[in-house]
Amino acid sequence: MFEISIQSYFSSAHNLRDYKGQCEAVHGHNWKVEVFVKSMELNNIGLAIDFKDLKSITENILSELDHKNLNEIPPFDKVNPSSENLARYLFNRIKKEIKAPSITISKISVWESHNSVASYFEE
Repeated sequence: MFEISIQSYFSSAHNLRDYKGQCEAVHGHNWKVEVFVKSMELNNIGLAIDFKDLKSITENILSELDHKNLNEIPPFDKVNPSSENLARYLFNRIKKEIKAPSITISKISVWESHNSVASYFEE
């Protein structure tokens, strides 16, 4: 089994509804997103997936969130834009965009700071 990962970044604001504390106010993060995919096989030149292709898929989706208030973007206009929910959202969006049948998305990690991360994966 091969595992490939890339990192991308975006900046956005959000606030957590029904949260008691500072995070109930609108605030911003410089988010780091780590995307992990796996494959049992390599293509004819020895790649599971081209890093460039995985990064392009990820950055296209992140561009929809960059420099926006997440609370104003579906589904976060109804679902709290927590790091956990953001990780699940990105997992599902990126999963739909990966067209290679041999590639499976294994995990998404979303860092809202250098020491706070939430990950989403399916078993």
